[in-house]
Amino acid sequence: MRPLRLVLPVLALALVAAAPTASTAAPVPERALEWREVFSPDGAITRVRVPVARDRPLSASAVHAEVVPVQETGAPEARFDLVFVGDGYTGAELAAYSEHVASKWAELSAVEPFTSHARYFNVWQVNVVSPQSGVDHDPALGELRDTALDMGFFCRGDDPATERLLCVDQAKARQFGALAPQADQVIALGNTAKYGGAGGGVASAAGANRQAGQIAVHELGHSIGHLADEYDYPYDTHTGVEPSEVNVTKDPTGAKWSEYLGQPSPDGGVVGAYEGARYHLHGLYRPTQDSIMRTLGREFNSIGRDAMIAAFRTRIPELN
Repeated sequence: MRPLRLVLPVLALALVAAAPTASTAAPVPERALEWREVFSPDGAITRVRVPVARDRPLSASAVHAEVVPVQETGAPEARFDLVFVGDGYTGAELAAYSEHVASKWAELSAVEPFTSHARYFNVWQVNVVSPQSGVDHDPALGELRDTALDMGFFCRGDDPATERLLCVDQAKARQFGALAPQADQVIALGNTAKYGGAGGGVASAAGANRQAGQIAVHELGHSIGHLADEYDYPYDTHTGVEPSEVNVTKDPTGAKWSEYLGQPSPDGGVVGAYEGARYHLHGLYRPTQDSIMRTLGREFNSIGRDAMIAAFRTRIPELN
């Protein structure tokens, strides 16, 4: 037994020497944060910081679903192709999903310039089937569901300010959206009646909530028209460069949209230069008092509407 007693202290010393100490151990990296928009049923919009999404794409063999044409008006290469994907709908709930898609397209196409350009849109419905019904954290934080696109309220966190933030795995949503003949824009609908949605490369909205379609309209202003948000925070002043977006400026004269100045705008009021835009109360100006890029339920202002039409033209040869 004497040799064993001699070996153990040596082995213990080796283990202690190899173990990292508090001063030498590598620091644990903090999770990066990103800004995401949060929407209220009363139309107010703000932003919060949430953990950066760690999307987990599926293998190609796992991405399969029926694609149903909701509206087909021409060849995909000559149309704007809007694709809906669903999450939290079981096979038995696909009829409800179809109703939600139809409702959201009707709401979207009731807003200009979608109304006057609806005949140039192809609309596709991808019937993504989930193992369980619903989305995460509905009706309450901690309620989890096994769904195809990992949709959930609180956007992967637990901050009460993010309760209405209905996030989706963007990579998976794009993969299923790509099953359509073409996907110029993907919108993910969650199987929930609770008001909520989110922006990003793939916009999301609560499928069974009749107000949530306005979230998609606002987000398409970003992704299609490249429009800036026109709301502000009461404590912030812009001191940087001129924004690249067409609907905000640091010039108090509004010269950026000079051809519109003094004209009535579809969202109400007259085009001018109204201080408070792009998250800054001071130092940045918007074209009108209250467009959909500031408050849900409004119309696009003249500048925003024309930016959207210009984007449509890049996809639809008949408009040129």
